[in-house]
Amino acid sequence: MIVGVPTEVKTDEFRVGLRPVGAEMLARDGHTVLIQAGAGVGSGFTDEHFVAAGARIVATAEEVWATSDLIVKVKEPQPQECVQIRQGQFVFTYFHFAADRDLTVACLERRCTAIAYETLTDDRGGLPLLTPMSEVAGKLSVQEGAKFLERPFGGKGVLLGGVPGVAPGHVLILGGGVVGTCAAMVAAGMGADVVIMDISIDRLRRLAEIMPANVRVVYSDLQSIRERLHWADLIVGAVLVPGAKAPWLIRRDDLKYIQTGSVIVDVAIDQGGCVETSRVTTHRNPVYEVDGVVHYCVGNMPGAVARTSTLALTNVTLPWALRLAKHGPETLARRDPHFANAINTHRGQLTNSAVAAAHGLEFTSLSI
Repeated sequence: MIVGVPTEVKTDEFRVGLRPVGAEMLARDGHTVLIQAGAGVGSGFTDEHFVAAGARIVATAEEVWATSDLIVKVKEPQPQECVQIRQGQFVFTYFHFAADRDLTVACLERRCTAIAYETLTDDRGGLPLLTPMSEVAGKLSVQEGAKFLERPFGGKGVLLGGVPGVAPGHVLILGGGVVGTCAAMVAAGMGADVVIMDISIDRLRRLAEIMPANVRVVYSDLQSIRERLHWADLIVGAVLVPGAKAPWLIRRDDLKYIQTGSVIVDVAIDQGGCVETSRVTTHRNPVYEVDGVVHYCVGNMPGAVARTSTLALTNVTLPWALRLAKHGPETLARRDPHFANAINTHRGQLTNSAVAAAHGLEFTSLSI
C-alpha cells in the first residue's frame, strides 16, 4: 500500500500524522511511504529523518493525495484538501464531522473511507485515539485561561493561585472526562479554587476520591451551572458526546451572570462548542469578547505544543495505521468492531448515526 502524509494546512497546525519511526515500520512491512516536504518540521522531524527511515519525500500535497492509497494526517481535511480526495481513498485523521456539515457532505461526495480518530473505541468504552489530545487540551485550557485572565489580555486581572492574604481564583469545569480531569489537576496544582461538574454520579464519586482538597465535585444541571457562573473567573467547557455535536450548557442569555473579564475556554469547540456564543478561533487570534466575557475557542489547541502532541498522538495511532495498511479498512472492520466504529463514511454512505442526526442526513449501517 502507498501511505501518504501531507503537511497540515490548518492555521497554526504544526503536528504531523506520522513520525520517522512510523515510516520505518511501514517500510519494513513492505509499504511505500510518501512524506510531503517539510511535513514534520513543526514537530521537530526533518525530511532527512524521514528519508533515513525509508520514506520518500515529495514536493507537493497534490502528489501525496494523487498517489496514496491511505492518507494519515492530524486535522480534518480543509477545503483545499477535500477537492483532492479520491474515490475509494482511505483517510485516517480527526474529522469531527458533527461540527462541520460541509466537510461531511464533501467526504460523501468524494466517496472516500473516512476513518475518524475520535470515534474509534476500546473495550473499556473509551476513545483511545482521542484521549491523548484530550489530555493535552485539558492541561492547556487552564494554562491559556490563566494567561487571558491577565489584564493586558482583556481579563479581570486574577492570579489563579492567589498569594498569602489574597484568595485564589475560581475555576469552573464543565465535564469530568479526560479534558475536565486534566484541567482540574492543573488548576488545583496552581492553587486555584476548583469546581468540576458532571452528570455522572459514578464519575463524580471517582473524581472525589482522586482530586486534591481544593477541588469540589458538583452534579451538573442547567440551574447548578448558572448558580456558579458569577463565582467563576475561568470556565472550562470540557463536554464530550462521542461523535456528536456538543450540547450548549451556557446560553447567550447566561452571560449576564458572568463577571466582566472572566474567561471561557471552550475545549468542546471541535465538536461545535458547549457555549452558544462560541465560534472557532485560531492560535494567532485566539480570543474575542461577548458581553465583556473573554472567549478562547481555538479549534486545534494541541497544535500549539506540536512536539508533545505529535509524540502523544502517534504513540496511539501508529499501531492502527500499521494494521490498516496491512489489512485495509474493510477486513480490519470485520475483525474488530472498535475499528468499525471509526469508519464514518464509506463508499458515499454516512455510517455514523450521531453525525447523521447532527446534520439531518441519511444514516446507513456499515456494510462490509
